[in-house]
Amino acid sequence: MHRFRLPVAMDAAAPLNAAALGPVHRRRLREVWRSAGWPCRDGVEAELLAAGWLQRVFDDAGRETLRVSDDGVRVLAETLQGHRRRFDAHEALVARVAGEAQRDGRLVWRGLALRAPVDGAWVVARPDVFSIRHTTLESALEPVVHEIKVRRADLLADLRRPGKGAAYAALASRCWYVLREGIGEPDEVPAEYGVIVARGDALEVARAAPARPFRPSLPWWMALARAAPEPVDDDAQGRLGAPLAG
Repeated sequence: MHRFRLPVAMDAAAPLNAAALGPVHRRRLREVWRSAGWPCRDGVEAELLAAGWLQRVFDDAGRETLRVSDDGVRVLAETLQGHRRRFDAHEALVARVAGEAQRDGRLVWRGLALRAPVDGAWVVARPDVFSIRHTTLESALEPVVHEIKVRRADLLADLRRPGKGAAYAALASRCWYVLREGIGEPDEVPAEYGVIVARGDALEVARAAPARPFRPSLPWWMALARAAPEPVDDDAQGRLGAPLAG
């Protein structure tokens, strides 16, 4: 049985400002927490050690491993709580948009995976909300994508991925961004998208989504056939609410 020595403390004379550490450091900290703690000896690891989020540990044979310090555990817990808050805010707005689409007489899917042709290849797109009109006429389906954003960083990351928009355009006749108020301006979003702003309890159309011709493909139909739409709230039609733009 190996007996571990006490962690080796870093020199406290020149502490690193932990506030300067970013997402890459938190990801590495999580990786060490989940692993056996073997060192990588790169710059990220050095900064985590200097900030006191990691500690070096040597066993009786002189083998070095890394251990997440008490400060590091607190960072992990705070990061997890932040992710949960952002997820809850995102899912709450997704649910609002899905509910409004249902009240507008549409069949709705959340997190549906659809294969889309982009630049000669197939990619998988997962719009937050996907809906079609409840109709027996293929020409009247009007499939619509709503992409939900509650954080500016997520919006900017999306806008740097034109392939994602191309996939949505291949799957729907209209595409919308739904933005929580304050995270972005409509003119930051490409013109091929409509923009809806969530202000308090209201979903306000800031710019209409342009319509494009769309003809469903067999893979498109098969994906819908395999996936169950959102269950309809029996009271949804009886409640007042402005129809969501389609």
